[in-house]
Amino acid sequence: MESPLAPAWLAVPADLNGLEPKMWAHDVERTPGGELAVGGVSVEHLAHEFGTPLFVMSEDDFRARARAFKEAFDAAFADVCGGVDVYYAGKSFLCSAVAAWVAEEGLRLDTCSGGELAVAAKAGLPGELLSLHGNNKSDAEIERALDLGVGRIVVDSLDELERVAAIAAHRAEREEQDPERRELRAKVMLRLTPGVHAHTHEFIATAHEDQKFGLSMAPGTASAEFRAEVAEESGEAAAAAASAAEEAVAAAAGHDSIDLLGLHCHIGSQIFEPEGFELAASKLLTFLAAMRSEYSVALPELDLGGGYGIAYTPVDTPRPPEEIAQAMAAVVRSTSEELKITPPRISIEPGRAIVGPTTFTLYRAGTAKDVVVDVPESDATAVRRYLSVDGGMSDNARPVLYDADYSAVLASRASEAEPQLTRVVGKHCESGDIVVRDVYLPADAGRGDLLAVPGTGAYCWALSSNYNYLARPGVVAVRHGSARWIVRGETEQDLLSRDMGV
Repeated sequence: MESPLAPAWLAVPADLNGLEPKMWAHDVERTPGGELAVGGVSVEHLAHEFGTPLFVMSEDDFRARARAFKEAFDAAFADVCGGVDVYYAGKSFLCSAVAAWVAEEGLRLDTCSGGELAVAAKAGLPGELLSLHGNNKSDAEIERALDLGVGRIVVDSLDELERVAAIAAHRAEREEQDPERRELRAKVMLRLTPGVHAHTHEFIATAHEDQKFGLSMAPGTASAEFRAEVAEESGEAAAAAASAAEEAVAAAAGHDSIDLLGLHCHIGSQIFEPEGFELAASKLLTFLAAMRSEYSVALPELDLGGGYGIAYTPVDTPRPPEEIAQAMAAVVRSTSEELKITPPRISIEPGRAIVGPTTFTLYRAGTAKDVVVDVPESDATAVRRYLSVDGGMSDNARPVLYDADYSAVLASRASEAEPQLTRVVGKHCESGDIVVRDVYLPADAGRGDLLAVPGTGAYCWALSSNYNYLARPGVVAVRHGSARWIVRGETEQDLLSRDMGV
């Protein structure tokens, strides 16, 4: 029965035991007995062997999604720039096993900290397959990137550009090597803010002006010193239009220790519509052409970021990689022709779209509680069921951070019970500790049952915490009928090992 408390987008499922394919790994299914299984391994087996809560990942599905992006973009851009460099965004989920899979499937790896670089090194990835992001890189992280010979450092500000240049120059001098040799330069891309509005949550939109990332492309954002130089050479009108992005290009071109590869942008996350990506590509190509004309600086590479959306609920409509790739290739092709420039080598950075659907979180249900709630804009009341699980905001902070919606299914058995609007909540001492805000579950779901929440591969384990001193869950990879830890779950002893005592 439909609940008057349900949000407008949430419909009563035709089959409570069914699985929406777009929300799950391709090898997740119901067994004949009604139990959920992944890669032939049942959830009861996983819960018994590894415990709950538990992140359960399909390795085959991860590999297939990684290959799909690489193959789709290579095909779409074959006649534009010979293919695409696909960087898996490690911030979504990273461990040494995943880093190795990425390389084996022909992708590269994007990192954004010294720790993520350390994981890549542990996995044995060569430096040229890596990039380093971040808006506040430490000198030690820059040094580590140069030690590893990373393929590119994505510079986020003028201050950082100067530090990277100085560190690279000092290393060359210290080692008594020639700073003019190209291989000794720091390979740099400039992250620009194109001012493109992405239709997503404000906390994960990253291309508007008022936020921490990137160098603004907006006119008049260059420093007073740079505007004065431009005015002297090109006049007041050019000076007034000068941007921080233009200033960064000029500065990078002036450093012998910098090998300026190209431009980078990222407009946000969990985006379904292609228009934002297309507009960003057009704006950056126009800027690239202007920099070649103004400063004779050739920028051979352009990274268009990631942010492709996935299905967390039945109403989400993710686009296949082929559709995204073809739309972006058409814009790069046509814009390059209009500008009469050679198209740059394109790279992209999918993370969530690769790892998100590969993984579900397995919980054991506990307390069930029915609460009588006033129906909005009505004198009526209705019942909302609260079903508690053995994890919560410590293993999935996204509902608290972004009001993110998820779904859930009864995983340990099939049920013929009536649908009951349910709020799946965690065990933390926070009223906002909500795992799934609204979902229809069988009315007989309760203590001891296993619940599975799909789409938790991205940013759930990565954002996990020890709030209330809960040990963080581990991650199990399933393939060919067997399961293994790829990140071991924490124990209380792990937590106490850093407590220095009284």
